[in-house]
Amino acid sequence: MGQIPSDHSEPSPEPPKPPRRKRYRGTHPTHFDEKYKERSPENYPDIHRHVRAQGRTPAGAHVPIMVAEVLEAMRLKPGDVVADLTLGYGGHAEAILPRIAPGGRLLGFDVDRAQLDLAAERLRAAFPDAAMSFHHGNFAGLDRHLAAEGLDGCDAAFADLGVSSMQIDNPSRGFSYKHDGPLDMRMDGRLTRTAADLLASMSEDDLVSALRSLADESDAARIARAIAGCRDAHPIATTRQLVDLILHLKGLTRRQWAQRDASRRGETHPAARTFQTLRILVNDELGSLRQLLRVAPWCLRPGGHLALLTFHSGEQRIVREAFADGLRCGLYAEASDDPVRPSAGEVRDNPRSASARLHWARRL
Repeated sequence: MGQIPSDHSEPSPEPPKPPRRKRYRGTHPTHFDEKYKERSPENYPDIHRHVRAQGRTPAGAHVPIMVAEVLEAMRLKPGDVVADLTLGYGGHAEAILPRIAPGGRLLGFDVDRAQLDLAAERLRAAFPDAAMSFHHGNFAGLDRHLAAEGLDGCDAAFADLGVSSMQIDNPSRGFSYKHDGPLDMRMDGRLTRTAADLLASMSEDDLVSALRSLADESDAARIARAIAGCRDAHPIATTRQLVDLILHLKGLTRRQWAQRDASRRGETHPAARTFQTLRILVNDELGSLRQLLRVAPWCLRPGGHLALLTFHSGEQRIVREAFADGLRCGLYAEASDDPVRPSAGEVRDNPRSASARLHWARRL
C-alpha cells in the first residue's frame, strides 16, 4: 500500500520579498541615490520625457548639446570614419551613426571607463550592424589610436569639452558644488591626484593665478588666502567644506544663497569658478586640448572636419588661436569666424547648454 500523506507536512517557503526602496523626505526625491526611476529608464520608460519636460536633466543621463549644429559643422556622409572624442552618454554618437551609414565607422573615446562602457552598450544595442570601436583614453592620443587601428585618418572628429551631467550629478565624483561628496573631480580613475590633494599642495600664489586665468574669478586672492589659512588645521576634503568656506568668505550661508538663487534665477554660484578651476587642473584639460589641436590636422583626411564645443573663455581662446595658426600655415582651408551659440529654445529646455560655443575647421 502507498504511504498516506501526513496532515502535518511542512508548508512551502514564501518567496523572498523584494528590497524596499530607500525613503526620502518630501514628495519628490532630491538626492542622486534617491532618483532610482531616472537612473533606470528601461524600467520606467516615460520618466526621462517627464523630467525633460520640466527643464531638468535626468539623473544618470546626459542631454547632448547643439546636436543639429554639430552635424552641420561636420558635413557627414555615408562611409565616413568619425572620431567621437568625448563619447560620454553617446548622445552625439546616436545622431552621427545614421548619417555615416552604410559603410561608416565610429571610433568612440572617453577617459571615464564607466561612462565609456555604458555608452558602448547602449550604442551596440541600438545599432547592432554598425562598425564601431571604443577606446579608454584621452583624445590627445587620437593619432596613436588611428595608427593602431590601421587608419590613415578620419573624415570628421568631434569633442564636447564640457563635463558630463552624469559626472556632475553623482555626488561621489565630487564635481558639483550642489551636492556634498568627496572633493575628487577625477574624470579618469587612473589619475592619482584629486582636487583635495591639489588644494593641500598648491601654493597660495599659484592658486590665485589659476583662479584668475582659468575661471576669471574676481575674488581669487581672497579665496586663495582663505584656503591657505585653514587647510593646515582643517584639510578641505569634501565639496561642502569648500562651498561653505567660499560662501562664508562672501558673507553668505547655504540657506541665504538658496533664497537668493530662487529670487535671481541664473546667477552664478559663488563657488562655481573655484570648482571649474580645480576640475581643469586635476584633469589637465587645457594641456590635453592643446595636444589635440596640435595633432588634429594630421589626423583628418583631406577635406575632413573638426568640431569642438567649448564652455569657457580659456578653451575658446586656445581653439581660436589654433585655428588661426592652422589657416595661416595652410593646414585648414576654412574655420569658423565666430563660434555658434545654442538657440534660445535649447537654452530654455536645457540650461546647461547656455555657455556652450561651437567651433569648427575644415582640413585643406
